[in-house]
Amino acid sequence: MASRPVVRRGPKPKPGTRGTLVQAGLSLMHAEGYAATGIQAVVEEAGVPKGSFYNHFASKEAFGAEVIDAYSERTQAKLRDILTDSSRAPLARLEAYFDDRIEAFRASGYVRGCLMGNFSAEAADHSALIRERLAGHFAAWTGLIEACIAEAQADGSAARRFPAPLLADFVMNSWEGALLRMRVEKSDAPLLAFRQVVFGGLLA
Repeated sequence: MASRPVVRRGPKPKPGTRGTLVQAGLSLMHAEGYAATGIQAVVEEAGVPKGSFYNHFASKEAFGAEVIDAYSERTQAKLRDILTDSSRAPLARLEAYFDDRIEAFRASGYVRGCLMGNFSAEAADHSALIRERLAGHFAAWTGLIEACIAEAQADGSAARRFPAPLLADFVMNSWEGALLRMRVEKSDAPLLAFRQVVFGGLLA
């Protein structure tokens, strides 16, 4: 009887290592940027051997895409929790979300901003994978804002001069731009200007 060929396998990835690496990458890339964060720094932060990284990720680019996923999922969960709270009026929910974010950026000293915005500025031109991942997550965030604005328009509490999808895109784009200015100026002034124009005029 012919013997079966020996199947050689590498070491099995430890359960939880992938998530630990992603969280380490999220922390480092949010603080230092995508290009400035090396794989060695990630594995040191995660406390795992460098070889473990390549058991889970084919490249730094693939790793960066998963970091974006983890950040977006966390942000979407917070956004969804606030914007679907039926105990408050739709515009009050939306305003509460941005007020929460403004307070968080004050507490952090106006650093880091939005990780997806940072990736957009730094890596979107050079990676189709990262660009596609960012576009998908931004669309998901904008969809939650759109649904909230549409609800406010339906109950008459928000202006109907523009359709909800256009308003949601504008709100998202303006917020991301305000975050960039915030980091440059180390001030909440751009965020407060965003709040005043959106809730004091555009949606009122």
